[in-house]
Amino acid sequence: MDPTSSDLSGHVVIVTGAGSGIGRASAEAFAHAGAKVLVVGRRAEALAETAARHPAIEVHAADLARTGAAESVVDAALHRWGRLDVLVNNAGIFTGMPLADTTAEGVERLFAVNVVAPSLLARAALEPLRESRGAIVNVSSTFGHRPLAGAAHYGASKAAVESLTRSWALELAPGGVRVNAVAPGPTESEALVSAGLSPEEVDRVKAAEAERIPLGRRGHRPTSPPGSSGWPTRTRPGSPVRSSPWTAGWRWPPDPKSRTTPAGWSRHPAGDVAASRTSASRTAPARSPRTA
Repeated sequence: MDPTSSDLSGHVVIVTGAGSGIGRASAEAFAHAGAKVLVVGRRAEALAETAARHPAIEVHAADLARTGAAESVVDAALHRWGRLDVLVNNAGIFTGMPLADTTAEGVERLFAVNVVAPSLLARAALEPLRESRGAIVNVSSTFGHRPLAGAAHYGASKAAVESLTRSWALELAPGGVRVNAVAPGPTESEALVSAGLSPEEVDRVKAAEAERIPLGRRGHRPTSPPGSSGWPTRTRPGSPVRSSPWTAGWRWPPDPKSRTTPAGWSRHPAGDVAASRTSASRTAPARSPRTA
């Protein structure tokens, strides 16, 4: 499903880490689908470039690791548009940190940005999301569920995001808020440069990653919000977005044991999604999302 062909008019979306890569492309796609979008990140100039791509995109520059940043982001969206329907926790950092080089400061910084910040933002957004029966989409990584030599703490931070997703899905389902995660593989963005790698190191990493991917290339700029099929962001039954309103607690793709489609996406038996049964059992059977 291409969300740009669906009507998200009247919806309000916050996308963090929207100055480049997946965050920028997601913000654009939501805006083209009719939503009002607040893009958030540390670099005001990069956010302005994102906002220049569509008039429905507004900028809020903030370092989400700072005290009070989460509340300021949600307040900014509510002040502009009076509601909130979707929170996309996309902001994150990558740090290569072999065990021999591990420091307390390095671990704390990773978890402050990748775990604590999205947790506080989700907390700040909770009440308006309950009012709209909205959705939270946490952006994880394939390294949240597979090993990565030399960057174990980055993988651990993304594993934490996936654990939070499953628990929040169960916790928030009674209030009508769905929580899902998407776990992209290697995707073109500025993440490697931001991690401090030299151009030569970036080229080596990209070549090694492409070698392990069946299609022989890293992900390129997506044309739809996180999840590609659009299903994690449907906010209420009956909305024009053609995806299941009963899905919660998913990570997309779910795990290495799941069935893989020819395009490389995966699906997982519905039995793994306890929150789907919790939120849907009274009104509709839980259904597996369909791949794009």
